[in-house]
Amino acid sequence: MASNVYKSAAQVTVFSTIEKTLSFAYRIILSRLIGAEGIGIYQICLSVFSVFLTAASSGIPVTVSRMIAKQSATGSAAGKHAVVTAGVVSTLMFTVPAAIIIFFGRNLLAFLFPDKESLNIFILLLPGLILTSVYAVMRGTFWGNKQFMPYSLIELAEDSVMVILGTVLVFSATSPTDGAYRATAAALISYIFSFLVSVGWYLMHGGKFVNPKSQLRPLLASAMPITAMRTSTSLLNSVVATFLPALLIGACGYDSSEALALYGAVTGMSLPVLMIPNSLIGSIAVVVAPEMSEHYYAGRGDRLKRDIEKTIKAAVFIAALLIPALFTLGGDIGIMLFGNAFSGEVITKFAFMLLPLCISMITTTALNSMNCEVKTLIYFFIGALFMLVCIFALTPIAGIYSYMIGLAGSYVITAALNLHLLRKKCPDAAYFKHLAASAAICVFGSLFGLLLRRLTAELTPVLKVIICGGAVTAFTLTAFWGLGMVSIEPVKKLFRRR
Repeated sequence: MASNVYKSAAQVTVFSTIEKTLSFAYRIILSRLIGAEGIGIYQICLSVFSVFLTAASSGIPVTVSRMIAKQSATGSAAGKHAVVTAGVVSTLMFTVPAAIIIFFGRNLLAFLFPDKESLNIFILLLPGLILTSVYAVMRGTFWGNKQFMPYSLIELAEDSVMVILGTVLVFSATSPTDGAYRATAAALISYIFSFLVSVGWYLMHGGKFVNPKSQLRPLLASAMPITAMRTSTSLLNSVVATFLPALLIGACGYDSSEALALYGAVTGMSLPVLMIPNSLIGSIAVVVAPEMSEHYYAGRGDRLKRDIEKTIKAAVFIAALLIPALFTLGGDIGIMLFGNAFSGEVITKFAFMLLPLCISMITTTALNSMNCEVKTLIYFFIGALFMLVCIFALTPIAGIYSYMIGLAGSYVITAALNLHLLRKKCPDAAYFKHLAASAAICVFGSLFGLLLRRLTAELTPVLKVIICGGAVTAFTLTAFWGLGMVSIEPVKKLFRRR
C-alpha cells in the first residue's frame, strides 16, 4: 500500500512538471507570434474565465474524491455513482444558468475588457465553463478511485492539444486580436477534448449516472466552503492587484510606472519562485487525500495518524530543502531568470515563508479530508484579513513589502490554526519535534549558504546558483539523513516490483 502511494505521488509529480514546462514553452511561443498586446488580451479573457470557473467548481474535485473514498470505506458502489452524478448535477446547476446570463448580459461585463472584441473573445469560452466544470467532477472521480494514471494522461493530453493546436492556429494570425481569438479557440477545443475523454473513460470503466438525491446535499455542504475559499483567493488577488499599486502611488510617492514595476516584480517574478512547492505539495495532496478520507470514515485511526505524520513531514522536508538555497541565492536567481535584482531581494528576504506555506497547504488538505472544510475556510478568512490590514497599514512604512509581510503572516496564522485543530482531531500524531528540527536545519543551512556565497562572490550568477545551490542542498540532505529524518527507502519502493 505504501509503495503504491509513493509511486502514485511520483507519477503525478512527474506529469505535473511536464505540463507546467509545456505551458511555459507555449507562453514563449505565443509571445513571439502575437506579441504583448495579444498575450494581454488572451490573459485577461482567461483570468475572468478562471474566476467564474473557480466559483462554479473549484471545490467539487476534492469533495467528490473524499466522498468516493467514504463510499469505498463502506463498500457501496451505488453510493459512488450517486456521488459522481451529484457532482455533475450540482456544477451544471450553476454553470448552465451562469453561461446563459453572461451570454445575454455580456454588456454588463464590458468594463472588465479593453474593447468589445476582447469581450467577444471571452464569450467564446463560455461553453468551456460548462464542459470544464463537468471535467472537474471527473477529476475528483479519478482521485477518489485512485486512478492516477488516466488522470495524469488526460491532463497532459489536454495541455498538448492546446499547445499544438494553438501554435498551428496562431501562426497565421493577422493581428494581435486575431491571435488572441485563435489561442482562445484552441483552449476551448482542449476543454472539449478533456470533457469527452474523461466522461468516456468513466462510462467505459463501469461508471453510471444514477439518482443523486442521497448525495446532493452532503456534496454541496462540503464543496461550498472549499469553493468559497478558492473563489475568495481569486477575488483577494484581484483586490490586491487593484489597490496595492494605487497605495504605492498615494502613500509612497511612486509614479504609475514605478508602482506597476514594483508590483510586477513581486507578483510576476518573486512569488512564482517562492510558490515552487505548490505543485509538489499539490501532487502529494491529490494522492493522499482519498487515502486519509477512507481511513477517517472507516475508523482506521492508526493509518490516518500515519498518513498525517508522513504528509506533514514530506511537506516540511520540501520547504526545508528549498529555504536555504533560496535564501542564499535569491539575488542571483532574480538576475539570472528575470534580469531584476529587486525580485531576487524579495526571494531572499521571504524564503522562510515557505515553511508556514507548506504546512498550511498540507494541513488544509488533511483537515478537509476529515470533514473540516468550514473551519479551514474560517482560518483562511482570518489570515486574509491579516494580510489586508498589513497592506493598508504598512504600505506607507514598508512600501511593497507590506504585501509580502501580510502574505507571510497569513500563512503563519493559517498554519498555526490548522495545526491546533489537527492536534484535536488526531492527538496521537507526532510531528512537532520534526518541525523544530527541520527549522533548525533551515537556519544552519542558510548560514552555511551565506558563508559559501561569500567565498564564491567573484563568480557569475549562473555559476553561483549551480555551485552554491548544489552544495547547500547537499548540506541540507546530509543533515536530514544524519539525524535519521529521511530515508532512501521511499526511493527504493518507487522501483521495486509489486
